[in-house]
Amino acid sequence: MKTQGFRFIISGLVSAVVDWGFTALTQFLFGFSAGKARLVGFIFGTITAYAINRRWTFQADHSWKRLIYVAILYTITGWLNMTLYAWGFHLLEPSVPRLAASIGAFVFAQGIATVLNFFAQRMFIFKA
Repeated sequence: MKTQGFRFIISGLVSAVVDWGFTALTQFLFGFSAGKARLVGFIFGTITAYAINRRWTFQADHSWKRLIYVAILYTITGWLNMTLYAWGFHLLEPSVPRLAASIGAFVFAQGIATVLNFFAQRMFIFKA
């Protein structure tokens, strides 16, 4: 589990770069709205995470069923992530600078979503 956890974190970092890269590219270069750009980034980041986690983290064969399960899982945890971010930002904003509130809320929300994603994938989607 330790190796899978480490690989999951590395996969998450790579996927976050892809996610943010597509978000920024579509928003600032192609003029998408922030919401639409975020959706594009989320989709590409999720596909990247699935591909890396399937092959490297969990070493599983391709399966359309798994892909659908991961898409459902990431949709749920994506919603949870955005909800926790908004809640955390709202909670922190009155007492700390806005940038600190944003970073704190992001780390809190992403941390919870990442832990849930790891255990759901390890226990259900990519179980041996």
